[in-house]
Amino acid sequence: MADLSVSLGKLRLSNPVLVASGTFGYGEDYQDLVSLKRLGALVTKTITLKKREGNPAPRIVETYQGMLNSIGLENPGFKGFVETQLPFMRKIGIPVIVSISADKAVQFARLARALSRTAGVAAIELNISCPNLGKKGLIAQDARSVYKVVKATRRATKLPIITKLSPNVTDIGAIAKAAGKGGSDIISLVNTYFAMAVDVQTRTPKLGSISGGLSGPAIKPQALWMVRQAYKAVKIPIIGMGGIMNAQDALEFIVCGASAIAVGTATFVDPQSATKIIAGIESYLEEKRIPNLKKVIGSLKDGK
Repeated sequence: MADLSVSLGKLRLSNPVLVASGTFGYGEDYQDLVSLKRLGALVTKTITLKKREGNPAPRIVETYQGMLNSIGLENPGFKGFVETQLPFMRKIGIPVIVSISADKAVQFARLARALSRTAGVAAIELNISCPNLGKKGLIAQDARSVYKVVKATRRATKLPIITKLSPNVTDIGAIAKAAGKGGSDIISLVNTYFAMAVDVQTRTPKLGSISGGLSGPAIKPQALWMVRQAYKAVKIPIIGMGGIMNAQDALEFIVCGASAIAVGTATFVDPQSATKIIAGIESYLEEKRIPNLKKVIGSLKDGK
């Protein structure tokens, strides 16, 4: 059998398939539908220091080949997460990556420090690119701000740091470099695109918060391009995401330079999509007689 294991710095995964933050909750709701142990890792719904209620409804709208969401990072806060959600995830037996968000660098550091003292956390994802928080969620659009947040977090923890980047920028390479310079072990991209939907009958926005983040197949070509540009810009591992619905989609990201991928919107269509993608990648390697996934990562034949 082909070797699907990957190393993202110090983070070791049995296979390259993760579930994206915000699309899989904390795993508990899917335990009867999916073999959670088959996943490469579970990325939690983003948590903040204090409990958040999130944005007004409606929060999710289906679009052509995609989905708009404006959840607004509803979560139980750090204390609630550790007490009510983390105990279940510890029992799964796969790496748990905790996604965190905050308004300021010092708050990111505080959360990271607290998680470093918490058993069962394999890595931290810095969600600095949420499109549903107004200006507070746009850290990823400014290289200096990215560096500042990552640097502060790096000083607060020895856990692997994954910095989640936004596609809503003009130069993803510069942002990726800032994250690496700040001490990020891994980068993940892309988060969702700014977008909105309108009801022409009432002439009102379909989302309660007017705008939200677009995900799904519609964004895949743009996400692939972003991943390729980041791969050329930095040497640290990349987790690719954005419209991955099947194994072929996943392999396209891997060929473009992603060492791992995250499944998001597809989970809403088919809760077993992530495990099916794992099987599909394995079949591809066996069919092509490729002994391990590492030989596929970044293998795009573009002459560079």
